[in-house]
Amino acid sequence: MAVFSKMLTMLRGNLREIGQSVVDSNATTIYEQEIVEATAHVATAKHDLTAVMAKEMQAGREIERLRAELQKYEELAVQALQKNEAGLAEEVAARVADLEVALAEQEEARVQYAGHIARLKDMIRNAEATLREHERQLAMAKTTESVYKATATISQNMGSSGSRLMGAKESLERIRQRHQDLADRMQAAEVLEGEFGTKALENKLAQAGIGERANRKAEVMARLQARVKPAPPDQG
Repeated sequence: MAVFSKMLTMLRGNLREIGQSVVDSNATTIYEQEIVEATAHVATAKHDLTAVMAKEMQAGREIERLRAELQKYEELAVQALQKNEAGLAEEVAARVADLEVALAEQEEARVQYAGHIARLKDMIRNAEATLREHERQLAMAKTTESVYKATATISQNMGSSGSRLMGAKESLERIRQRHQDLADRMQAAEVLEGEFGTKALENKLAQAGIGERANRKAEVMARLQARVKPAPPDQG
């Protein structure tokens, strides 16, 4: 029996650990669902509050009706007394007394409704403020969890798949080398053109004073000097 009891205890411990692990791994989802359910409760409370507010409005209308009826019967009782109708006046007075009782009950009910409404409004405002704070905390928790997941993914890729990063680096180096080779080829082509191409021959002719480019520099200087106006004579 002792062994069986210990096995049951072990099973309960394992179930507790599994339950805690499930809760921990889904903490954000549980937190979000709790906020959703609390929001639904607040919405229900608002709906119930409208019912209480409607009762207060109905009580207010009933109070106005009773006051008007009370004033009417009081005037009728006075008229009966003025006509020496004492018995009729007493009957009207009884009606007035009943109306006064009903009016007092409605006024008391309206006061109670108003008190409940004020308390419920405060509770709803506090609940909504708390919900807004939890929603902010949930947004922060989701962002933090996303960052942790991204960091874990990066760390995992760098740890277990570092060859991918090295391969990417090698690919980049090959691209850079290819670009450098192209640049070197273009520069070499320009050097060859200067030594063996048409430009080389033109440069040699110009250096020997032969051809169109031979005297171009002198012609340009002469043209520019011709545009220079002579300085006016000194009047001093």
